[in-house]
Amino acid sequence: MSREVRVRFAPSPTGALHIGGVRTALYNYLFARKMGGKFLLRIEDTDQARFVPRAEAYIQESLAWLGISPDESPWNPGEDGPYRQSERKDSYMKYALDLVEAGHAYYAFDTSEELDAMRERLTAARVVQPQYNSITRTQMNNSLTLSEDEVKARLASGDPYVIRVKIPLKEDVRLNDMIRGWVMVHSSTLDDKVLMKSDGMPTYHLANIVDDHLMNITHVIRGEEWLPSAPLHVLLYKFFGWEETMPQFAHLPLLLKPDGNGKLSKRDGDKLGFPVFPLNWENKEDGETAAGFREAGYLPDAFLNFLAFLGWNPGDEREIFSMSELIEAFSMERIGKSGTKFDIAKAKWFNEQYLKSKSNGELAHYVIADAANEEITILQDTAEALVGLMKERVTFPAEIWQGSRFVVIAPTEFDQDIASKRWNSDAVTVLSAYAELLEGFTGEYDAETAKAMLNETAEAKDIKLGKVMQAVRLAVTGNGVGPDMMEIFAILGAEEAAKRIRFALATLDVIG
Repeated sequence: MSREVRVRFAPSPTGALHIGGVRTALYNYLFARKMGGKFLLRIEDTDQARFVPRAEAYIQESLAWLGISPDESPWNPGEDGPYRQSERKDSYMKYALDLVEAGHAYYAFDTSEELDAMRERLTAARVVQPQYNSITRTQMNNSLTLSEDEVKARLASGDPYVIRVKIPLKEDVRLNDMIRGWVMVHSSTLDDKVLMKSDGMPTYHLANIVDDHLMNITHVIRGEEWLPSAPLHVLLYKFFGWEETMPQFAHLPLLLKPDGNGKLSKRDGDKLGFPVFPLNWENKEDGETAAGFREAGYLPDAFLNFLAFLGWNPGDEREIFSMSELIEAFSMERIGKSGTKFDIAKAKWFNEQYLKSKSNGELAHYVIADAANEEITILQDTAEALVGLMKERVTFPAEIWQGSRFVVIAPTEFDQDIASKRWNSDAVTVLSAYAELLEGFTGEYDAETAKAMLNETAEAKDIKLGKVMQAVRLAVTGNGVGPDMMEIFAILGAEEAAKRIRFALATLDVIG
């Protein structure tokens, strides 16, 4: 009988959630939904020194913004909780002691000075990577070198200690990664990692194995940076006797800098002017701030679509996917092994496509909110008209109001460069006649009517409309470029259009 697919996303609340972590959450979510399974979220807060109180809420808000909804989490618990490792603290020591009892782990009483001295000896001996391993542990203060009585005495007196895993001296460790295929590592390259710290908290290596087992996790989908730790984790499953239920592993490719040279970091985003976090972040304790995709104007579904393609592809030419379509198309086989360059231009392209696909009504709230920030109240119909005017021309919702506010706020100043080149006697002639025509007009003034009336006016004056069109735009909007002029006329209405033209004629005549 096959097991229910259960995957987990297990971030640490040590700061803002990096875009790479969001992608890991998304791939876990897509895989769970595709397989009809469950997606869990577990907060791995064992590193109390780096714990940031607001980070958990940030993780929750980020996933909610993107519509990634965990089936079980600290804020939506199921039967396999608690979902914060700090709340499971008391259970980990038992498992660490089980390993000690079975001979797969040991107590280590080494001081920091003794550890430093060990590393210095190895460095002097030209060891490339000094580590506490199957060779060096024989020269250190641990329960493998000390007598049983001395170990008991040290434990009884409360001497500080850690519990380290006892890596076999000569053993091939194999795992079949879902993305990378078979991976084999010789145990001689591994070190005796700490499993329990001196403060009584487990390290990631112990806690994630125990938790994944107790939570019945069937697949561990995580970043490539954890691949070097995977052999240790395989050994721990073996030491615990949990090989039969060991999850399948999948290690996702790195997100690379735009030039492909190294892992994408916050510094890269700051330097190149784009966010690497889903939401704005501010840590009042240390003053750290970071820009977010949401506040930069990215739509959640556009960002999600962009994120899905950072390492995965559907195997065909399609690029636009809804969440349900992503779930249907997703497969681990289509995830690449090599790192993926971060392309902010592609992120902007996705945002443009999604803006164009939204109805005017769906985007109107952005315009209403942006206008309200300037203490300007506009109605839904007006907001929708402005969206229709601008959405084919913009990348971000904020640009809709920025590019169309002149429709609501009549210009009082005019682009002097355009005026000096285009404001001439022909422009004055056509605009004067057009204003007069509009002032007496009582019919329906839509885009087609506006265009027809303007053409008729220019023809009557024997002036080609193309020669004065930029001046017409200048008179009505204050600028020489912008969205479709006839659509602008239709939104303004004949009366307002005439009023603006009269103001321009009076003002620009003075300028000359």
